Amino acid sequence: QVQLVESGGGSVQAGGSLRLSCATSGYPGSTYCMGWFRQAPGKAREEIASIDSDGTTNYAGSVKGRFTISQDSTKNTLYLQMDSLKPEDTAMYYCAADPQGCSGEVCYIRMSFNGIDCYWGQGTQVTVSS
Repeated sequence: QVQLVESGGGSVQAGGSLRLSCATSGYPGSTYCMGWFRQAPGKAREEIASIDSDGTTNYAGSVKGRFTISQDSTKNTLYLQMDSLKPEDTAMYYCAADPQGCSGEVCYIRMSFNGIDCYWGQGTQVTVSS
């Protein structure tokens, strides 16, 4: 079965940086859309970055230019480099996988699955102080 385990969260001051890691197992990662989403208390899930099997990346406007998603296929690990962090970036961050690819709304955001499997990890907390 697919397993995703996030790490690297913590508390930083505004303007600081963190790199989140997601260890993956149970499937060939390159077959899936891999991404990161975040959720703050009382707010909806927000997709922040994704990378498709062909290497194409996409970012939410709120993080574009500050965050970078990448993969290391030799280590089966997904990364999110976060620079110039802002207090509004404070949230629980999750890595996720959609076997249908990155086209359209990914399964872990729409939260309807229609017979497909959809995966995300336990999350890692990021807190940014002003």
